[in-house]
Amino acid sequence: MTGKKVGIGIIGGGLMGREIAAALRRWPALIDHPAEPELVAVCDINPAALEFFERIDTVQLTTTDHHELLADPRVDVVYIAVRHDLHERLYVDTVRAGKALLAEKPFGIDRAAADAVVAAIDETPESFVRVSSEMPFFPGAQWAVDYVRSGALGRIVEAKCTFLHASDIDVNKPLNWKRQKQFCGEAGVLNDLGMHTWHVPLRLGWTPEKVVGILQDIVTERPGPDGTPQPCDTWDNAVIHSWARHDGAPFPLTTETKRIAPGQKNTWEFEAIGMDGGVRFSTKNPKQVEVFAFIDVPGVGREQSWQSVDAGSQSVWPTVTGPNFESGFSDAILQMWAAFLAEYVGELGDGFGCVRPEEAALTHRLFAAAIASHETGTFVAPEH
Repeated sequence: MTGKKVGIGIIGGGLMGREIAAALRRWPALIDHPAEPELVAVCDINPAALEFFERIDTVQLTTTDHHELLADPRVDVVYIAVRHDLHERLYVDTVRAGKALLAEKPFGIDRAAADAVVAAIDETPESFVRVSSEMPFFPGAQWAVDYVRSGALGRIVEAKCTFLHASDIDVNKPLNWKRQKQFCGEAGVLNDLGMHTWHVPLRLGWTPEKVVGILQDIVTERPGPDGTPQPCDTWDNAVIHSWARHDGAPFPLTTETKRIAPGQKNTWEFEAIGMDGGVRFSTKNPKQVEVFAFIDVPGVGREQSWQSVDAGSQSVWPTVTGPNFESGFSDAILQMWAAFLAEYVGELGDGFGCVRPEEAALTHRLFAAAIASHETGTFVAPEH
């Protein structure tokens, strides 16, 4: 199968830009994918960041001016990973330039920025835009999604999705833009990581009707460039309790987004429990999915049981990797791009896709409601 040639441009040559470049080099691991991407252009305002990409033989343009990249006819799709305060301008410019876009979370620094990008999309009917959130592309996460969609839960009791870091547990870690409201946004850690916790719930149709936010600003100062303590004014941890509905029945849905979660590195977890069944998955053990069921135990009778099943390596798009092997973060990145480009060329079908613009815009309303709830101590209904 020969796929459609797709020229990729990256704006933002930092950690995630390099990760995407590496994922595209692993494209042959996918079986019969309908797209053949090639990284052809990279932009970063820091010339030193471009040095990594200059050794990739397919890259034909490196530039510090994003307008130059957007004007290049070899670029069909643009991935953008920059500071949150730059999202609106770069995303709107990309859409209006006629390029498809895989945008980074949180899709604008706030609700107004997200709405401006959505307006540009609406004004450009041929545009194709999705938002990055790779953790649900772990095979175990996909198993959990399929389990919930099967109806096996019965009447749902509760659900939870979390994303846990301990990257800020070191109080001497220097201040950076993600710890400053003017660059990261008022939602703080919710802007930085919250999309990971809402991708699956929103895709399952679990839109909260009202929320309670519990937010923590734990480390209020960090060393500045000269070592002098500077204000660190973003939320470090955020828990959102909400009421949502599953098959018409209300249930409590909780999301946790934390940069200070002792003992964690980069852990995504999902759990849904119902009267008839339940499912759990954590990237801490990427091969294991736990399933709840009532079983007949010989000599004992009918009992409740949590059973462990190995998920293996296969996710949304089939790969050459043996199905018994475990999956990792780089595999989830590859699967996210496989889903994005398959949908871009119209071949994803019923497969699980990337975050849609309207879902990303909704998260900003959820975050604003959570902040308002934290300030008032009451349930707050998100604006729509």
